[in-house]
Amino acid sequence: MNWDDTSSVTDDTQAGRLVGAAADGEDQAVEAALRPKSLDEFVGQERVREQLDLVLKAARQRGATADHVLLSGAPGLGKTTLSMIIAAEMGAPIRITSGPAIQHAGDLAAILSSLQEGEVLFLDEIHRMSRPAEEMLYMAMEDFRVDVIVGKGPGATAIPLELPPFTLVGATTRAGLLPPPLRDRFGFTAHMEFYEPVELERVIHRSASLLNVEIGADGAAEIAGRSRGTPRIANRLLRRVRDYAQVKADGVISRDIAAAALAVYEVDARGLDRLDRAVLQALLKLFGGGPVGLSTLAVAVGEERETVEEVAEPFLVREGLLARTPRGRVATPAAWAHLGLTPPRQATGGNGQQDLFGA
Repeated sequence: MNWDDTSSVTDDTQAGRLVGAAADGEDQAVEAALRPKSLDEFVGQERVREQLDLVLKAARQRGATADHVLLSGAPGLGKTTLSMIIAAEMGAPIRITSGPAIQHAGDLAAILSSLQEGEVLFLDEIHRMSRPAEEMLYMAMEDFRVDVIVGKGPGATAIPLELPPFTLVGATTRAGLLPPPLRDRFGFTAHMEFYEPVELERVIHRSASLLNVEIGADGAAEIAGRSRGTPRIANRLLRRVRDYAQVKADGVISRDIAAAALAVYEVDARGLDRLDRAVLQALLKLFGGGPVGLSTLAVAVGEERETVEEVAEPFLVREGLLARTPRGRVATPAAWAHLGLTPPRQATGGNGQQDLFGA
């Protein structure tokens, strides 16, 4: 399976999960209504907002286009929203595309040649762009020029095409996959961090107001605690809890209502869903806490290897419930405690060596 195929599988799986960070069609439509329209409205990412505000204000004072911007971080943290805010703050139109959609240099040339002066080009998942298009982008970003190749073989001719000044906003979930020549051409780079629960509570209260949903402080806190540090997930959970409150209660979201609703959707107190718990249960009950190979673990839960590695594991590792070791995946003491299971007196691997537990 090549890289694009793997990403497609994991993106589809993420979008199908209530706690998946990828956005499906419904999420995209709702996000458009809930998105903040300015940096002042944007919740969280304080350092990034402060730095970006300086970049944009300086560009406006000079009467110039803003420097190219690279935003990295996990899905659902606000990269697309910030790109739209950049365009709004600069009073410029925005063009949105993605790396997988640009498989040939001609695809990129067609987009670049149609840009207006000062326009913002948002390129999502920029690390998945084809290499020929990537090399064309180098010159476009630096010199606002591209060479269009006409013909083939020895008779091919390069025709230079001048471009109006524009701002490229690149977004990536895997900054390490960007080649240095491309990364170095961005004038401003920012890494988006996961949100703290108190920040997610502010996001939830703002979204509830826009959705005309009555929610208490304890209800917002309950949803925030299960949102995996991601605003997109927080908004998705809010909508599902709203549905439950509308059908099963008086429409007001309290802590008890939120907890009952999320229990129906199988999202537990730490934000783990069915897939996450299946991985942990297999690791603990079938393999004694590990270590166990990824492929074996994937077969045990009936999922593709890539799904377990790219969809479930990142959150489990970040929560300290699972560890990746050279010998395989190993459960931590926190995993045993979370599932209410008692670890063996000494959790060992297949060769009898002690892993994470003392005697």
